Amino acid sequence: MAEDGMSGGKRARGGRSQRRDARVGVEQGVKRPYIVRGIPTYDILSDESLTRIEATAERILAEIGIELRDDAEAMRLYKTAGAEVTETAPQVWRLKFPPGMLKEILKTAPAEFTQHARNPANNVRIGGRNVVFAPSYGSPFVMDLDRGRRYGTIEDFRNFVKLSQSSPWLHHSGGTVCEPTDIAVNKRHLDMVYAHIRYSDRAFLGSITAPDRAADSVEMARILFGADFTDQNCVVMGNFNTTSPLVLDGVTTAGIRTYAAANQGSIHLPFLLGGAVAPLTIAGMVAQGLAESMASCALTQLVRPGSPAILASFFSSMSLRTGSPTFGTPEPAIGSLVMGQLARRLNLPLRCAGNFSTSKLPDGQAMAQSMMSMMSAIQGGANYVLHSAGFLDGLLSMSYEKLVMDTDICGALHAYLDGMAVDDDALAFEALAELGPGQHLFSTQHTLRHYETSYWDSALDDNQPWESWDEQGGLDYAKRANTRWKKLLAEYEAPPLDAGIDEALQDFMARRKAAMADMWY
Repeated sequence: MAEDGMSGGKRARGGRSQRRDARVGVEQGVKRPYIVRGIPTYDILSDESLTRIEATAERILAEIGIELRDDAEAMRLYKTAGAEVTETAPQVWRLKFPPGMLKEILKTAPAEFTQHARNPANNVRIGGRNVVFAPSYGSPFVMDLDRGRRYGTIEDFRNFVKLSQSSPWLHHSGGTVCEPTDIAVNKRHLDMVYAHIRYSDRAFLGSITAPDRAADSVEMARILFGADFTDQNCVVMGNFNTTSPLVLDGVTTAGIRTYAAANQGSIHLPFLLGGAVAPLTIAGMVAQGLAESMASCALTQLVRPGSPAILASFFSSMSLRTGSPTFGTPEPAIGSLVMGQLARRLNLPLRCAGNFSTSKLPDGQAMAQSMMSMMSAIQGGANYVLHSAGFLDGLLSMSYEKLVMDTDICGALHAYLDGMAVDDDALAFEALAELGPGQHLFSTQHTLRHYETSYWDSALDDNQPWESWDEQGGLDYAKRANTRWKKLLAEYEAPPLDAGIDEALQDFMARRKAAMADMWY
């Protein structure tokens, strides 16, 4: 019914709908591989306030320190670089960093770098004025309006990769877009990385859940790009979480070392929940997040100076009545703005915020919370925005409908970030002069020249009169999104992949899987 109603509406509107589809990019591929911002960042704190936050982060690092667990090589690297190291238990060390030590180490990290895609037209530039949107990451559940909430499968994973590839408003394929729980825990990383390679020709994230899985991800990237090219260029990245408050786990640091040794990129993310693993106050949360991310980023430069590292933050508030995390609230959004200022002072690329929501449905709450959070990334100067599409249920669920709703918003943000041209054509004196006072401008040459490209045109919004909307079934936003993701999947075509590379990847996967028994937890 919904699909018939939509197609009936398109027939009624005739060629206008076809022209709109061309503009919003129903065809696969991106209009541009990433955004170069045309508007300034929104800097809300003074230099004095930023200096106080940095000083508190340095004090945390020097007086409280970071606990490092189960990675003697990482401990050796930090100690050799000048950290004060105390063993507090077997294979557990307290690291304390003299003020300024980590900032000095981080000077070798690139302020900007390119992550290469298998289609060079889709290479992304991360850092500086560049903005890259990637889908959501890490949800064990998936949901849609037809089947409700359920555990994710490899079919869902592939579908989300295909939908992301089909959107002209995303730039990156992401990583663990959902957990494919129908594949063994110790083997699913192979299928996930392969899905990104096979069903997308954009840049992607590899696995980080164990050092050998990180190594497998890098090796698959070498098969795709060639060993020599991979050694000299970033072709895969890992998204690493600290264990807050103030802990670096050995699994994490070994993974970081694996990516850095291969000259591959890494994102260094404290997941901070105010009142639980971080202070309730946003300034304290930001100081802690800065300390943890700097300590994590620095390890990459100790392993291989010049390897790409992204400073990152994930700030979340908490319902003090229930203890539940809350997303899309204003205080963490302010924190993201401040992290942008701090990242620019460190001259490091930044990942923060995204389309966050605790709503259980793709509804008004979902979009209101998402925009509060996403705009903080846009205004704050985030360079890599993970969780740009699909995030629901406090990150527990990846939603088919929410993904296409969010990508539509990402399209609007392309236009917003472009800013405004002010040249003779844009000032449009001729548009008013052609017919003069009291005449509409529909037929002027300026209007005819610009009417198809002047405004971003949503693929989901309904701006018709009530009567037309009602006649076409009265579909709400979520139902229109349901129709759209199905249409995108039906029209999806995989980008071509060299047969020899595909065979080599599948052979590598088969050998790795045969070498280990299934683990399901």
